[in-house]
Amino acid sequence: MTRVRCALYRVPLKEPVSDAKVTTGRQRPLGDVDVVVAHVATADGLEGLGFSYSKRAGGPALFAHAKQIAPLLVGEDALDTGRIWEKLLWAAASVGRQGVAVQSLAAFDVALHDRKAKLAGISLAKLLGSHRDAVRCYDTTVGFLSAKLETVIAASERSLARGMGGIKLKVGGEPREDVARVAAVRKALGGDVAIMVDANQAWDRAAAKRIGRRLEEYELTWIEEPLDAYDVKGHAALRNALDTPIATGEMLSSATDLRRLLEADAVDVIQPDAVRIGGITPYRRVSDLADELGVTVAPHFATQLHVHLAAGQPREGWVEWFDWLDPLFEERVELRDGKVVVPDRPGLGLTVSPRAGEWLLSAADLPES
Repeated sequence: MTRVRCALYRVPLKEPVSDAKVTTGRQRPLGDVDVVVAHVATADGLEGLGFSYSKRAGGPALFAHAKQIAPLLVGEDALDTGRIWEKLLWAAASVGRQGVAVQSLAAFDVALHDRKAKLAGISLAKLLGSHRDAVRCYDTTVGFLSAKLETVIAASERSLARGMGGIKLKVGGEPREDVARVAAVRKALGGDVAIMVDANQAWDRAAAKRIGRRLEEYELTWIEEPLDAYDVKGHAALRNALDTPIATGEMLSSATDLRRLLEADAVDVIQPDAVRIGGITPYRRVSDLADELGVTVAPHFATQLHVHLAAGQPREGWVEWFDWLDPLFEERVELRDGKVVVPDRPGLGLTVSPRAGEWLLSAADLPES
């Protein structure tokens, strides 16, 4: 590699959104997403693109860490993705192997895989060994607690009409209102539509069991994050107590933590976020183990990246539909018959939009001239 570029963007949402983390007072409404975009260039003229992100606090920290480790890439063989991942991880071992340290290097890991697929002239999904050309998807953007029920229903109907495969509702507010909200949406959409609910870690063990039992009659595809993300034993006990599948994992920032959930038979659906755990390299370790154990993989957020990774998994999972990162890129993912179509462009198939400059906060080109 000859040059590396890092850039930090703050991408605004159309309107602020709230989930149970807001209603419980843990966080403020989310109004923007910080995205670190990495470009790695090689002597042959090829360039790989990758990204990492942070919601609310953390974006400047990701950028600062990425800027510090970026020079370690210069002079390396871009094909040595595994070895480079270890090198970048150990460069910051004194601050740990999760959190900011791995989320920063994720942008480079994704960029290296993007470049490798471009070198082969194929999509990232094909490079990883694709099992399908489209992946089931569900829309999270329609079901936030900050939206009125009638708005949720109308938005869900529009989403399904344009090709979405399922709808996710946020819960974790007042229990009776949560149940009534789910009942109303199920009635409006019908019994054949996949509906997921997400409590965003709002419940304790007793509440999760009690509310989960009340939700059984609505035949949900899964209950997501019913408990604290690190409560492995609690998730395992809840999974044994309910018929509805249990999903979690998106808030964990290491492959080790996700492995603990899998090894404890704590989930029916594991939800790794490739960016949060360090990129494609650790993501594939998690997804391979999940497949061996018969657990469905449904990655969190970053639709543009995860459609490629989910296409490369033997067991069909789901991807989460978000359009929050769309303003950064020229291309759009395609919906068809309840699924996101895997792009056939080389690599991720993404280019940064000229408009992205409106949200640029910081940038660094390395080595410095």
